[in-house]
Amino acid sequence: MKFQVLDIIPHLKNPLTGDIVSTADRLNQVVQTAQRAEELGYDGFSVGERHAGEFISSSPTTVLAAIAAVTERIRLQTGVAVLSVLDPVRVAEDYATIDQLSRGRLELVIGKGNEVLQYPLFGLDLDHQWELLAEKYELLRRLWREENLTWSGRFRAPLTEPTTTTPRPFDGPPRIWHGSATTLTSAALAAKWGDPLFTANAIQPRENYHVLIQHYRDEYERHGHDPKHRYVGSGSGAGGVFIADTTQEAIRQFGPVYEALTRNRNVPGNNSPFRDINHAVAEGPALVGSPEQVVDKILSYHGLYGHDLQSISLPTTLPFGQQLDILERFALEVIPAVRAAAPTTLWEAEDPYGLRPEPAVPATSIQTRSTLDYAR
Repeated sequence: MKFQVLDIIPHLKNPLTGDIVSTADRLNQVVQTAQRAEELGYDGFSVGERHAGEFISSSPTTVLAAIAAVTERIRLQTGVAVLSVLDPVRVAEDYATIDQLSRGRLELVIGKGNEVLQYPLFGLDLDHQWELLAEKYELLRRLWREENLTWSGRFRAPLTEPTTTTPRPFDGPPRIWHGSATTLTSAALAAKWGDPLFTANAIQPRENYHVLIQHYRDEYERHGHDPKHRYVGSGSGAGGVFIADTTQEAIRQFGPVYEALTRNRNVPGNNSPFRDINHAVAEGPALVGSPEQVVDKILSYHGLYGHDLQSISLPTTLPFGQQLDILERFALEVIPAVRAAAPTTLWEAEDPYGLRPEPAVPATSIQTRSTLDYAR
């Protein structure tokens, strides 16, 4: 299995202490986390996109460009790029620029987003969200694959003059994943085009996501695509990852923060059924517990989903040094065991995108670094 760190960049007070970092510090923490994730052997780093609520991720392209400038190997992803509200021409230009800056490390994850306030903000009708996504994705695909393109559609002004977006991607069109939080529509769109699927695995029982993934696989086969490239990614809930020596200690330390955050209607997870930390640990996707407990949970989900890429999110209201401790401990005590038990061809030689860039360095070979080296 491969591992990605996702930050949708919520900007929140610690619900117990009231502490909050400045906007500049929070954004720089994202870049520093990506640097450390690369050092620890994570495979990818993903930046979310939100245009409403207590988030500062309205410009993921800027943040990813900053990360590209200070990293060399780690894959750069979105989580998700809200293509439904964006102009595909601008998306093609911006993300191809990141692909060039990173020398081919970009993989885009697209979706319609799950924040309804984004649509009126961009002058769009929420009732058209799925049609917007499908049309804009088809145009984006063509912009990255064709030159001197003319095009017309329902929701965007036509390209009446031959159009070639610049820059072109680094080494052919980057791979595009489709993110899905609750519905089958994105899964069906991914399957139609033979693209990989990224399931949020956040706000519904795991059985519902299993249905979504199975629908994707059935549709993928129906469209006649090669099953060896049918990759699936999975999130890990809205609560983030938290590791302690024992699961009881993890619950004791993180439980009050988790429960206070999920009571807040303006943060991720506010519509999650897993309000209580014990419920989230026992039945939800939250990766909270001892290293052994977290390994067992990921492999349990893998047994149901068969996923190739596991996404984790840090508890970003905690002190930054503590976040980096968790990132390191997950890399050293969880990732090696899961990799050994759940191999994948994703980003390996068998994968058409597997040599863009070099494979990850195993976390066990990374020299640890004191989190005192990083700003709190």
